[in-house]
Amino acid sequence: MVENNNSVEDKLNAPASLEILTGPARGTASWLSGTALDISLNKEDMIRIAEAGSEPLIDGVVARLHRSGDGYEIEAREQNPLWINGARVDSKRLEQCDLIEFGDKGPLSRYRLHHQGDRVRRSLGDMLDDAIDYTRVSRKPRIARWQRAFQDICSDFALRTTILFRASVILALLALAVIVYQQYRSGLLLQQQAERSAHKLEDFARALTRTNREALRPSDLNQLRQELGHSLSAAAERLELLEKRSAASTRIIAEATRSIVFLQGAYSFRDTETNRMLRYQVNAEGDALFTLRGQPLLTLEGEGEIAERRFTGTGFVVNKRGALLSNRHVALPWEEDTSDEALIAAGMEPVLIKFVGYLPGIEAAFPVELLKASEEADLAILQCSEVVDDLPYLDFSTRLPAPGDEVIVMGYPTGMRSMLAQTGDDFLAELQADESLDSWEVAKRLSRAQFIRPLASRGIVGQLSESTVVYDADTTHGGSGGPVLDIEGNAIAINTAIIPEYGGSNFGVPVEYARRLLADAGITVD
Repeated sequence: MVENNNSVEDKLNAPASLEILTGPARGTASWLSGTALDISLNKEDMIRIAEAGSEPLIDGVVARLHRSGDGYEIEAREQNPLWINGARVDSKRLEQCDLIEFGDKGPLSRYRLHHQGDRVRRSLGDMLDDAIDYTRVSRKPRIARWQRAFQDICSDFALRTTILFRASVILALLALAVIVYQQYRSGLLLQQQAERSAHKLEDFARALTRTNREALRPSDLNQLRQELGHSLSAAAERLELLEKRSAASTRIIAEATRSIVFLQGAYSFRDTETNRMLRYQVNAEGDALFTLRGQPLLTLEGEGEIAERRFTGTGFVVNKRGALLSNRHVALPWEEDTSDEALIAAGMEPVLIKFVGYLPGIEAAFPVELLKASEEADLAILQCSEVVDDLPYLDFSTRLPAPGDEVIVMGYPTGMRSMLAQTGDDFLAELQADESLDSWEVAKRLSRAQFIRPLASRGIVGQLSESTVVYDADTTHGGSGGPVLDIEGNAIAINTAIIPEYGGSNFGVPVEYARRLLADAGITVD
């Protein structure tokens, strides 16, 4: 029983306080310790508390506190309004943390009991509670309440906290600002990278669109059929003219034809991090999606068809074991296209999907692989596989050409178009009737019908340097990688570039570079 009496006595002696939350005295506290206390409110809305009956209050009594057990009971006086927790009352026993508002314009106060051992200093949580409670019970307009609460909490943080706390907050805000800035910069860099990647994909999509436009379509076959009835191709006429002008030229062309390879390939790109291939973006039905400009949408996600870019070129056999010479830009076509270079710089790698060759007189296509590419000239060594031994090959000339020498350039300019132009109406009609037409199938049909034959054109050597042979023989894209022959049928250069702004002059790489490249690769020529 003594223990319980002591506990009750402790509670009776416990002090109470009114914490002022608004008005000029905000942040202060008035301690309550008497049995009956009168509360007045002056013109500045400041509270004054005095023992009831001990001294008169000049401003009049607005409320009275009566000690009741371990706390206080409050009553309104002289018809002054009294608000507790937002509700008007005449009297009420105060509970811990009740919010009291004296009069219509009086300050908002919080009633608090302080037991022995309690911390008197207001914590950060108390400050936040004060602001929240003010917005909850104040009868001012909502915007004014929130504005006042924000101002009060900022003022409390700045003036009523410890220096250590303020310094910690400042450091935390600085750290947060640095993190936010870094996140902003990272987001900006990611956005720029995404935009660059999108532009690079768009460039590649444009290149694919351009390639698709250059690909054979049924309308192209129809146009070829119409043109075929009016004239022969210019390449066929040049070949006939060469045969009439010179028996030697006829022999050279006939013998060299069997060694000239028609090259056909396709490549795409793969992301180096995910190993996912670049694909066409498709809808739910599996149909490819396009932009308003007609360019295909590309993605690394989904299961759409791999976005292939197809190419053609020329090569020629240099030994009976099937070694070929061609251009580096034919074997590695992605190195010559700016849109491809942009994708590579963005972390994607080119993947050769298919690379095959056709030889006149051999129906089946054979796989082609790259053995070595030159770093000093536009040359590459390729290897035919799955072909019989003792392939016909071309010899290298043992003497240097001179300006004025006649040359014969052989190859497959314009790819399959020039070969189709020589096939005849019946063959074109057969292709046009086949709805499964694509470039791979067209090449197979041409080979089966023995229409894969290179074109030849005659020219004159104009200039000569250690690294270049310049001549004026007619050719165009697709003929790159073909041989430049002298009048004895030996290769003096490898056709590599066309310069139309210089009257159609062509550049060739001298065979001396080919000899060095073959030697570096450990390949002997017969």
